[in-house]
Amino acid sequence: MAKFRAERVSQEILRDVNDILRKNVKDPRVEGVTLTDVDITGDLQQATIYYTTLSELASEREKAQKGLTKASGLVRSEIGKRLNLYKTPEITFERDRSIEYGSHIDKLLAQLRKNDDFDSSMADSEADEK
Repeated sequence: MAKFRAERVSQEILRDVNDILRKNVKDPRVEGVTLTDVDITGDLQQATIYYTTLSELASEREKAQKGLTKASGLVRSEIGKRLNLYKTPEITFERDRSIEYGSHIDKLLAQLRKNDDFDSSMADSEADEK
């Protein structure tokens, strides 16, 4: 039962934090941030919000992390006002690395396909020579 409630609360937090970052936070460091997921503990005491940035530069990612860390107090305060919970969860922001990991896997698969095509064309040319 608690699992379903945690999932509903995490969806509410994701929706509300998106709205808060868009409307209430004026920090330019968080403008290119996209929230991807919220992981909340079963007791609803801690929420980890995963985000991604448009920029590939490490300096831009670091700026975004600092901006989100700075805004976490405001975000928690606004979440407390919007959600009807006994205790507002502690909020931490963490960069979502799944997109980078997925693109890395795609590169590896493309490399394997290229090697497989090369191997099959070599086998065909060896068969033609015989």
